[in-house]
Amino acid sequence: MAPATHHIFGIRHHGPGSARSLRRALTELAPDLVLVEGPPEADPILPLLAHPALEPPIALLVYATERPDQAVFYPFARFSPEFQAITYALHQQIPVRCMDLPQFHQLALEKTGEAHREAGVSPILHPAEDPLGALALAAGYSDGERWWEELVEQRRDDAAIFSAVLEAMSALREDQPTPTDPYEAYREAWMRRTLRQARREGFQRIAVVCGAWHAPALVSLDAARTDDQLLKGLPKIKTAATLAPWTYGRLTVASGYGAGIASPGWYDHLWAMGEAAHDATAVTIQWMTRVARLLRQHDLDASSAHIIEAVRLAEALAALREHPVPGLSELEEAARAVFCTGNDAPMRLIHQQLIVGERIGSIPDETPLVPLQQDLRQQQRRLRMKPTAERRLLELDLRKANHREQSALVRQLSLLGLAWGEPGDVTGTGTFRETWWLQWQPAFDVALIEAAIWGTTVRGAATARTLDRARKSDVLGDLVAIVNQALFADLPDAISPLMDLLQQRATHTNDAGALMDALTSEDRQTRSSLVNSLRYGSVRELDTSLIAIVVDGMVTRICIGLSNVCTNVNDEAAATMSRRIAATNAAIGLLGQPAQREQWLTALAHLVQAPHMHGLIAGQSCRLLLDVERLSNDAAARLLSQALSPSQPPTAAAAWIEGLLQGSGMFIVHDEQLWHLIDTWLGTLNDETFQTIVPLLRRTFATFTRHERHLLGERVKQAPGARPREEHLRFDVARAEAALARIQLIVTRR
Repeated sequence: MAPATHHIFGIRHHGPGSARSLRRALTELAPDLVLVEGPPEADPILPLLAHPALEPPIALLVYATERPDQAVFYPFARFSPEFQAITYALHQQIPVRCMDLPQFHQLALEKTGEAHREAGVSPILHPAEDPLGALALAAGYSDGERWWEELVEQRRDDAAIFSAVLEAMSALREDQPTPTDPYEAYREAWMRRTLRQARREGFQRIAVVCGAWHAPALVSLDAARTDDQLLKGLPKIKTAATLAPWTYGRLTVASGYGAGIASPGWYDHLWAMGEAAHDATAVTIQWMTRVARLLRQHDLDASSAHIIEAVRLAEALAALREHPVPGLSELEEAARAVFCTGNDAPMRLIHQQLIVGERIGSIPDETPLVPLQQDLRQQQRRLRMKPTAERRLLELDLRKANHREQSALVRQLSLLGLAWGEPGDVTGTGTFRETWWLQWQPAFDVALIEAAIWGTTVRGAATARTLDRARKSDVLGDLVAIVNQALFADLPDAISPLMDLLQQRATHTNDAGALMDALTSEDRQTRSSLVNSLRYGSVRELDTSLIAIVVDGMVTRICIGLSNVCTNVNDEAAATMSRRIAATNAAIGLLGQPAQREQWLTALAHLVQAPHMHGLIAGQSCRLLLDVERLSNDAAARLLSQALSPSQPPTAAAAWIEGLLQGSGMFIVHDEQLWHLIDTWLGTLNDETFQTIVPLLRRTFATFTRHERHLLGERVKQAPGARPREEHLRFDVARAEAALARIQLIVTRR
């Protein structure tokens, strides 16, 4: 019998070129065992990777059974070399195993494993090492990704690529063949132990697929006693493994994944091209065609001529830079110049949907329960919230700790896209009451599996997804709604980063109107505004200190920018700003902070006197200052007199009156001076002008209560020159009788 041999394939994670090269190398080798760097706990579920219902990207998920929040994801795309190695073995009915240090050791190892878990980093490639970066720098490249793409992803002859990678990594590790990090030393010792065990079992041609950095450490299998001594006595905990859907967005470096890549969508495009990926022109044409199709779907101009020109430009850029074929950077620059004419907005669309991609994986029904499902079931049992198929009402008193937890759980699931609870109508008074209509749907179990990409506990997953939504939100009002949802859902770990984001967006928002909306608008889900959350946070025991800082900054910027957004506006814009001013005035009154109130009243005083100010806004500002006695009646009368002067257009004067009388007309009933000014002004109008402004005045008076309108009518009746009511009206009896007869006939016929 020939001696057993093992063949090492050092790979970079998530690369279509290396995955394709590995697949061909395995076919040529025809191994009788495939060992892949990964968690041995996943061995029982590896067959699911060849299930027809499985669609990458997915992730192997290993977690501590006693504490599901202690978990590690191992993401795979369809172009990941590890995924191709595993599925190759399964399709060929060859044994396949994972050979990394088991997670029952890794999760038990003090803080090193904990740091990996929190960062969402797969331990397949230790983030402290950057071998590709070192080689790229030596070769004159700015980053390892571009170097690897040209060396491997665009390589046409891959016969010697793995021996070259092994040689390069060996050179890098020559001065320090043994890792100084004990965590890495444990891992490599376990891999060598697994290889020795495979040889003892009689396997002859063993294929070893591992991260390129570890390849040199697996060449020699000597010093077995040293490895056993190193691994002796490692701590252990109970673990389990399952699968979870993944996304290309979570596969990127930007998501915090240590072994992530910058462009999963681009790599998926290269993988989908198959063998045609070696045809640079075909790859470029297909890519630019996808760019054009995407832009046309969003009603942006993209023609066949654009595609042709973009392909030519990408090839020209590659030639100028002495690159063998156009890479992603050349394709991006060509698309920006030809399709986007330098505009960033279409490029962001291309980056999000094509370069990164929006693909989400799916897993078979046979997949074991994920930790997120287990955590939810534990919480439902603890809080006595048994899921039922019938619709039932849950009434909560938020002064009780258990009820607050129930409310938070429903809201956390809502943030994960599981609408278990529908908000109900609250009866009675007080901010401590809350009702939900609960109804469990079978589809929620699927949604929980899909939501496993965000975390292993309900609170942790809701936090991660909420922060992801917040980072992608470009609208300040939407971000405020997300903040409110996080506050009410009891996500303490999300509040600080959310406040940082909100502070940053608010600081860079020059539109005072948008800031006013963000401050006062009520979120439909929480039925609360940012101000209400700050004012009544004590009911839910919320920490509102960070909110107070952000709100204070927003109030300051509103007061500074208020005059600019109110000047030279048309009637429609003035009406919008009037509603915003009323809401902001109420909000600042609710906050009850003297410094904020002083800033606000100063800003309103400026609106009253500012030139080119719409009458509605100026009149409303005058009224608000009158209500808090910041402005005397005499001063208000002088301002009204100026607004009603003959030099002012009647419609502008009517708008001023509308603003002044908004909400209540009682004060002019009792203020003789203001009454006289308005009455005199109305008396100077001719019939045509009066008919023009009547709708404006009628709209104002319609906001008054019936009692207020009655008092105004009585005041008019008592005014000098008022037409007396006729006590006896003359009727044409004959005509009235004829009308009554006709009405009687109509009623009888009906």
